[in-house]
Amino acid sequence: MKQPFTFKPDERAASPLYMQLAQKLAQAIRDNIYSADEALPSERVLSESLGLSRVTARKAIDRLVEQGLIVRRRGSGNYIAPKLEQPLSRLTSFSEELDQRGFKPSSRWLTRGFSIAAPDEQLSLGLTTGERVARLERLRLADKVVMAYEVSVLPESVLADPEAVDASLYAYLSRNGRAPVRALQHIRAINAEAKLADLLGVPLGQAVLFITRVGYLESGQAVELTHSYCRSDYYDFVAEMRREG
Repeated sequence: MKQPFTFKPDERAASPLYMQLAQKLAQAIRDNIYSADEALPSERVLSESLGLSRVTARKAIDRLVEQGLIVRRRGSGNYIAPKLEQPLSRLTSFSEELDQRGFKPSSRWLTRGFSIAAPDEQLSLGLTTGERVARLERLRLADKVVMAYEVSVLPESVLADPEAVDASLYAYLSRNGRAPVRALQHIRAINAEAKLADLLGVPLGQAVLFITRVGYLESGQAVELTHSYCRSDYYDFVAEMRREG
């Protein structure tokens, strides 16, 4: 049974009441009192149940929206964001990362098939002109929430049957002894054009994270080129750095 949310203001604290409420709600989200994509109680319900003003409830929610813990959906309400923190030092698949964090990963396939490799794909994968590649295009979901739009391209010699890939591309490659052991990844921000905004369910022009990854076997052969377009309100990339001296 889910533990109810409670809040008792600390009258001795220097921080304002709305900040205390925001901190308490943030902790409740981290403790899974609220689940990913669950609707947060409205400002009115929060204020009435906790004996606070609606202004205090609104400012606390505003703070959580700024932190990326809550997503506002126009005409619907406030929802818990299924935040995914992905370390940059470890090579894992989308499905593996979600499993480790207690989310349920899934894919919504858009296309699976073959095409002639484009010039940039030939360069990244070390192919010659006219070679075919398997092309996988899909939406990546966490607990039924769209997190990213992804296009993966692999040499036909690596993936002879695109329809054989189910939930996890890396799981399929591992079963066939072709999983990457290292990868080079580039990340930058772009503004979502109409098609991308529609696929991700974000406003036109909203910033998204564009990630290009090339995965390699131990032999140095490139076996995967993936372009991912990730919702910046749901995705964080974390890097640990050390100073030598």
